[in-house]
Amino acid sequence: MTVVDWSRWQFALTAIYHWLFVPLTLGLSLIVAIMESLYLKSKSEKWLAATKFWMTLFGINFAIGVATGIILEFEFGTNWSNYSWFVGDIFGAPLAIEGLVAFFMESTFVAVMFFGWNKVSPRFHLAATWLTWLGASISALWILVANAWMQYPTGMEFDPAQMRNVMDNFWELFSGIAINKYMHAVFSGWALSGVFVIGVSAWFLLKKRNEGFAVRSIKVGGWLGLVGLLLTMWTGDGSAVEVTKHQPMKLAAMEGLYHGGYSQGIVAAGLVNPSKTWNNDEDEYLFDITVPYGLSILAKHNLNAYVPGISDIVNGIDVNENGDTINTVSYAERIRLGKLAHESLRAYDQARAAHDEAGMNKAVAELKENYQFFGYGYFDSVDEAIPPVGVTFYSFRIMVILGSYFLLYFLVALFAVYRKDWLQKQNWLQWIAIISVPFMWLCSEAGWCVAEVGRQPWTVQDLLPTKAAISEISSASVITTFWLFALIFTVLLVAEVSIMLRQISKYSKTNLEIDNAH
Repeated sequence: MTVVDWSRWQFALTAIYHWLFVPLTLGLSLIVAIMESLYLKSKSEKWLAATKFWMTLFGINFAIGVATGIILEFEFGTNWSNYSWFVGDIFGAPLAIEGLVAFFMESTFVAVMFFGWNKVSPRFHLAATWLTWLGASISALWILVANAWMQYPTGMEFDPAQMRNVMDNFWELFSGIAINKYMHAVFSGWALSGVFVIGVSAWFLLKKRNEGFAVRSIKVGGWLGLVGLLLTMWTGDGSAVEVTKHQPMKLAAMEGLYHGGYSQGIVAAGLVNPSKTWNNDEDEYLFDITVPYGLSILAKHNLNAYVPGISDIVNGIDVNENGDTINTVSYAERIRLGKLAHESLRAYDQARAAHDEAGMNKAVAELKENYQFFGYGYFDSVDEAIPPVGVTFYSFRIMVILGSYFLLYFLVALFAVYRKDWLQKQNWLQWIAIISVPFMWLCSEAGWCVAEVGRQPWTVQDLLPTKAAISEISSASVITTFWLFALIFTVLLVAEVSIMLRQISKYSKTNLEIDNAH
């Protein structure tokens, strides 16, 4: 393994751990705000007790999430300094806004939310709770706008004098990919938190403790989770259309599709052939169950649409809106043009050193002509530009299959909780609710794996591959910090789970059914 591999693994490790905490923060903060609103409206101590219980679990998760997030941002400077230099003017802007506006807003009001019960008015406290949720959501917006820009770089221009990209249109950062990615992540956080609340509440029902509290929590978590999951599916559909437009290779990898066609089906379940490559004649799958027309509908909302596969994209073959076969730029040609862009940049640097104005202008013109393929100039082989198909393919199916399961999960949970005493008496349903909790996290992590592994080998799509984005550091230093972070993050995760379990056990011995309602 090279320093590039270790740097990627370290960043993946940090991102995976961080994403364990983020979606729960996004959803649980909203559940707490809803419950406190119900308390303020009803004046019922039952809702107050529920609010404080879930607020405690939110606070534990929030603290651990902040710790992992800070380390994640530092890694851009320590491990990916070339990337930071190349795109710092663009990528740094949303991160700066997130830190200076959203995170400070979130951090300020979370303090009022936890410590202001007897120090501020009930309405001000409720406002602080809602603003904590809003701050978390706005924080996610800027992070995901930055991430989406890496998937679809826009709103910038390369400045050869600085050897870096500079922003020329801030608002172009809010592309279709950015909006869909943001909504998809936030709504999935609602769904994950709904599963979490139902699972914890089911434990109270299983132990026959605070059953009224558990039922109320399941109703709130169930409705928010169902709405969140339906919106996640809707935004996921929008994301697929955007990926088709701007990252067709990612879509082909998600499907394990090498040779596309019209009315393309989608594989509901299957095994990809590990021996299959873009330039051999082996079968794509060892076995597959295909839904007719599925991929054409997902990609272009058209039963008869043409969807290119990996080999088609590599060879530069596509079909236009009129159904005519057209030649796009093949990957071999992209590599050639990318190397020409590199040569133009070197020529500009040499002309600039010689104070050759005409030579500089000529080099800039040639660079602009080929800059869209700049990143391909780092490759020596077409194979380097193809993402890991197996990981992307299986991650996509894990996400979709578990997402479909949780749609049924929410419907059954809500049906059961509204039937008088039915959920309380069905131990098997309670066990399913509890066991399902980790699978929702698996679904969430699989979605991120599709998004990030599917765009490899790029840190910035088409412009900067991972091997050109890293810092000049030794593998030994990255290996050391990799295992150090793995240990620290594991300790933090174990600490969070144990503290949460301790708090749940503590509250299970407390009467949460007292009602002093007027």
